[in-house]
Amino acid sequence: MESFKTIHARAAKRHGGDKALEKLLQKPKSAAALKKIPDDRWLAAMTQSVFQAGFVWRVIEAKWPGFEEAFDHFDPHRVAFYSGEDTGRLASDTRIVRNGAKIKATVENARFVVALAKEHGSAGAFFAASKPDTFIDLLEVLKKRGKRLSGFSAQYFLRHQGVDGFILSPSVVAALIRAGVVDKPPTSRKAMAAVQGAFNRWRKESGRSLTEISRTLGMSIDA
Repeated sequence: MESFKTIHARAAKRHGGDKALEKLLQKPKSAAALKKIPDDRWLAAMTQSVFQAGFVWRVIEAKWPGFEEAFDHFDPHRVAFYSGEDTGRLASDTRIVRNGAKIKATVENARFVVALAKEHGSAGAFFAASKPDTFIDLLEVLKKRGKRLSGFSAQYFLRHQGVDGFILSPSVVAALIRAGVVDKPPTSRKAMAAVQGAFNRWRKESGRSLTEISRTLGMSIDA
């Protein structure tokens, strides 16, 4: 497996040197900062990721003020108790993208956020306690307990919120293949464990976050 030093050098060469690359590396938020994020902002971020999946992102972003209004500013306790009448109303609300399945997913994710708050004190406390070296376990929790929160939707949601983790974009997967970690896009539990193991080794080698390593991997491939 390639060292992170080799991958970093290739990324730096492609993007104007070490200093230029460093400016492009996003860093995760601290546990303290994650814990301070209100529950409604976790639900809002989940919803944005769900609605952006398979859709033009800029359309969702342009409509986002309407989403905030239509979903009661994502108060999870209110959204969790939406009735069939409420979801039917939203399915014809022009302020949002009228996708019935994703509207229902928002209600289910509100219940998920409420459950996390009941179990951990707040959703922020749950995510703040997550560990980078078991990031794939966090992804599994989102897949099993959330609705439509798997794959890119989960990974981009976590990145948006500042949770330390990786995004398996096409360029990152290409870098993982080049590094000898996997031989195709990872989908099985075994392959994901191999990816986690590689990131953990690179993290130990470099002292960097998973977020920075993920970005570096992607930029080592992109022209």
